[in-house]
Amino acid sequence: MAAIKDRHTKPELMVRKALHAAGLRYRLHGKDLPGKPDLIFPRYKAVVFVNGCFWHQHDCHLFRWPKTRQDFWRTKISRNVANDQKAEIALLEAGWRVATVWECALKGRTRPDFTNAMQRLIDWIKAKQQTITIRGG
Repeated sequence: MAAIKDRHTKPELMVRKALHAAGLRYRLHGKDLPGKPDLIFPRYKAVVFVNGCFWHQHDCHLFRWPKTRQDFWRTKISRNVANDQKAEIALLEAGWRVATVWECALKGRTRPDFTNAMQRLIDWIKAKQQTITIRGG
């Protein structure tokens, strides 16, 4: 698992490239914020998490429980989900707005049109809505 990246993943780079092309500027991986969001937009008081469907137990076709070491994986992935929920609550209480972009929104058989998905995210960043989830299917 040491080879698994937690930053600068392909889905994250896709989102970053689209938002940068739209003229949005951001900070990366804020260590001073709960959950270390992937993208931080201080001007808009908004953060974006780009979550892998496997690592964060998303309810989609990209998530399957592993067949081996099931206790280990259930504990690990359940802990990730709990940490995600705590981070989102802490960010909302601190006045931040939270977006979650799931991996299945960027790849897989149920992904929406990438341009439309990124436009939804751009519109959300500039608006005042508290949360948004962008997912496939």
